[in-house]
Amino acid sequence: MNKDQIKGRVDEVAGKVKKETGKLLNDEELKQKGRAQEVGGKVRSTYGDVKEDVKQEWQKDKKDLEKDQDQHKETGR
Repeated sequence: MNKDQIKGRVDEVAGKVKKETGKLLNDEELKQKGRAQEVGGKVRSTYGDVKEDVKQEWQKDKKDLEKDQDQHKETGR
């Protein structure tokens, strides 16, 4: 898990709390700020998820390439 995933999920939860507090207090501004924070957190956590997926794919491809290079060295090609 990377920092964007963590920070995004924290912001999502904090935004939900703000939004619900705004509903309870009938405070439209607080509700909207909470919704904005929640959406911003979701965007950031999704960005972190994509970043992590790319990193994992890159590591897998790197490992496969190294394996192929080792096989070519063994066969003399």
